[in-house]
Amino acid sequence: MSSYATPNLPSRCFDVTSRFYTRLGFVETWRDDDWMILEWEGIVLEFFSHHELDPLTSWFSCCLRLDDIDAFCALCKTAGLSEKNDGHPRLHSPTIEAWGGKIGALIDPDGSLLRLIQN
Repeated sequence: MSSYATPNLPSRCFDVTSRFYTRLGFVETWRDDDWMILEWEGIVLEFFSHHELDPLTSWFSCCLRLDDIDAFCALCKTAGLSEKNDGHPRLHSPTIEAWGGKIGALIDPDGSLLRLIQN
């Protein structure tokens, strides 16, 4: 097995978090009272219980490095995620940055920022 890291993100309610990410194709592979793991195409997201989290002040984030960022964003839109500038959840479609990289963003129901980066 190769070495790898997995982001640890907060969840106010595992049921809500699981439903949100399941709509995006993730599969729940582990859950107990304090921890949940979701996986999609080699990406592993781990969630810890954080009932008192205020999504509007959350500073949690991670990067998803994707082989096809456009396909993932299309999946998000098909799942009902809207593109808007505030609130959560929401999607920011990818744009080409000045340095040449293609980056978008996903804000989940708990206010966590998932940067979407084209490999």
